[in-house]
Amino acid sequence: MTATGARSPAAPDPPAELVARFVDSLARLWPEGGRLGLAVSGGPDSLAMLLLAEAAIPGQFEVATVDHGLRPESADECAMVAGACAARGVACAILRVSVAGGNVQSEARKARYAALAGWAEQRALSAIATAHHADDQAETLLMRLNRGSGLAGLTGVREARFMPGSAVSLIRPLLTFRRGELGALVAGAGLDPVDDPSNTDARFDRARIRRALAEADWLDPVALSRSACLLGEAQQAIEATAEIEWLNGVSEEGAGYGYRPSAASRYIEVEVVTAIIARMGGTARRSEVARLVGRLNGSLAGVVAQPTTEEREPGAVQKWLFAPEPPRRLH
Repeated sequence: MTATGARSPAAPDPPAELVARFVDSLARLWPEGGRLGLAVSGGPDSLAMLLLAEAAIPGQFEVATVDHGLRPESADECAMVAGACAARGVACAILRVSVAGGNVQSEARKARYAALAGWAEQRALSAIATAHHADDQAETLLMRLNRGSGLAGLTGVREARFMPGSAVSLIRPLLTFRRGELGALVAGAGLDPVDDPSNTDARFDRARIRRALAEADWLDPVALSRSACLLGEAQQAIEATAEIEWLNGVSEEGAGYGYRPSAASRYIEVEVVTAIIARMGGTARRSEVARLVGRLNGSLAGVVAQPTTEEREPGAVQKWLFAPEPPRRLH
């Protein structure tokens, strides 16, 4: 890995077709404009995003790289990103975070997004861009299909949403780009990206799916990525319908909630009950919630659910009550 990430004097400009595609993505996902923050890890994908931003929106972006402190090399990798940015006159912040115990990958992601959101707010950035691309999206879709995931899981990463716990927009402008073309762009610029050994470690599902996808040349990752994005649009429509169902049918009942289902589908009911459990501090998979909705008399994630009725003209109206589960007695 190069120590500075400096640009080769003979490095060509990025291909015009790639720059145009990047500009189109930004116009669609970031119409408000302003200043953009790039999350750059030092891998080939995020370095390619840096090069594309330099060509497409010079002077309109800043970079942040996150040091999770999980590997001895992380400090040097962040320094490489800072050097590549300095060579291009781009402001770069190194954000050092602490990762809680438990699921390391999940906790690292939470810490990373929290740090990036704080940085974006401090720097008055209107959006953060990450370098997820078509191959990433295709791998996620195939992994979740293989696990029997429902619609929410099959959406993969959304093209645009808000940073978790923040009002800052999070965009993924590279979801129409292939891993190979991004890597070629970085190699052509004379940059030596970070090599994460977990990318080829067969102990991880994603590495195994990545290898299988590379061997199946009849599969089109860009088409798979597009399917995931379309599923995301369908999920957004369902979420909007569930919000209307919540407004029309959910009410606070003491420490819990009451819910009078309308003529909505069972899928919408599951979405609403999942939201109720979350509001009450619980976490449950949609498959578990679906089973609870099917019987609507039991407990899940610290919440007790039971049916009741309300007498209204012209007849009885079904109502579901959700209350905190009583503490268990110790014998």
